[in-house]
Amino acid sequence: MTAATAAQPTSPLLEIEHLHTYIPTVGGVVKAVDDVSVSLPRGQALGVVGESGSGKSVLARSIMGLLPPKVVRSGSVRFDGADLLTRPTKELEGLWGRRIAMIFQDPSRSLNPVVKVERQLTEGMRKHLGVSRSEARTRAVRLLNEVGVPDPERRLGNYPGQMSGGMRQRVMIAVALSCEPDLLIADEPTTALDVTIQRQILDLLERLRRTHGMSLLLISHDLGVVAGRTDRVAVMYAGQVVESGATQAVFARPQHRYTERLLQATPSVTLPRHSRLEVISGGLPSPIDPPQGCRFAPRCAHTSQACTEPGQRWYELVGDDHLHACEHPAPAVSGRVPNRGVSVVGR
Repeated sequence: MTAATAAQPTSPLLEIEHLHTYIPTVGGVVKAVDDVSVSLPRGQALGVVGESGSGKSVLARSIMGLLPPKVVRSGSVRFDGADLLTRPTKELEGLWGRRIAMIFQDPSRSLNPVVKVERQLTEGMRKHLGVSRSEARTRAVRLLNEVGVPDPERRLGNYPGQMSGGMRQRVMIAVALSCEPDLLIADEPTTALDVTIQRQILDLLERLRRTHGMSLLLISHDLGVVAGRTDRVAVMYAGQVVESGATQAVFARPQHRYTERLLQATPSVTLPRHSRLEVISGGLPSPIDPPQGCRFAPRCAHTSQACTEPGQRWYELVGDDHLHACEHPAPAVSGRVPNRGVSVVGR
């Protein structure tokens, strides 16, 4: 049984089946995303978590089609029933911004430094919605106010470099929301922000998602960011999804040993002061020549011959939409639910 075959509570807006994203390099072919199957129901939030380098950002760019020409994708990425992998670029351009929008990790690199905020906010609305310049400006002011940018009229005349990191992030969110997309992909939207601004941005995304009825794909290496703010979670390791299900169910009762170790390595305000965090020994395997079977096996203390056999076998908890690909599941009492809503790093 694969992750894609599990029944969903509502029809999926986004359904990814057996997605492969291979990147040719001088040293060989990088298997950045390798046979990933996940789905996102309409109006829900899906968190994708895992260590840096696990393939989360490449997954997001694979969905959007924002990859260099030499990158090879196979499988299917169905958005509202249409397979994005088979659509021509011209057709995809009609979806980008209008129905699918993305918030990138670094607003200073995603916003054009020599173009004023007003133009960056209004050009998408004028292209996709066909509104006049004055109406687009009115909408832009309303959007900036909605995302918490003070004095929005004046800020429209700013260049991104005249704003703080938190304000630039809010502007980027406003740009992503300007055409009221059906799907918002947020790739590490709180990277490099302090915990106060981080909480504000996360609260803002959650409120806007519910207000606009969007589906949200939230990518993060921080389990605390995903806990309490997503309906479902998919745990990625070395280009593959190793566990998926309802967020609180997965965090409360992790099955895959990698998920278990991630939770053990997550800071928690419930831990005694000066407690030493768990560390996952070793590192990610080579994306060019990954091990057969479970890719976490070289770092796992619970392996057997079955873990090294080719292929990925899925298991489902009885009576629950909770899938995992572990031959030796973690005991039910091992989970540590992370702090809900914001990382405690830096507190």
